[in-house]
Amino acid sequence: MLAQPLRPPSFGRAVLYVGLFVLGAVIGAAGALVQPAWFPGGLLLALAAEAGLCVGAGRAVGRRGGSVAPAAGWALAVVLLTTSRPEGDFVFAAGSGSYLFLLGGIAVAVMCATLTPVRQPDDDPVRLGK
Repeated sequence: MLAQPLRPPSFGRAVLYVGLFVLGAVIGAAGALVQPAWFPGGLLLALAAEAGLCVGAGRAVGRRGGSVAPAAGWALAVVLLTTSRPEGDFVFAAGSGSYLFLLGGIAVAVMCATLTPVRQPDDDPVRLGK
């Protein structure tokens, strides 16, 4: 009962996780553009949007994968936006706001993925020694 083999998710759940991944990437790209525009408020808005998405997705799905999928999409989008282009264009400037967005977003993603309530088994509560 405790050690069951891993099964791939159903088609609907896989589509849900891909959708949450894409939504996390969109939130990451939007946050990267909003946080330097209105520095203190934009940073808080971007981090609150990520936290809301991760917590809401985790609670809606009922598993940690619901929180991890948007967090992974956010991280991928932000990491891809940190690279500069050959023309010299960049999204993140070397400033405290950018570093707070990157490190704060990673901290928010880890907290949300860790604190997501996990579905408990529906079996009868029994003790092993009985």
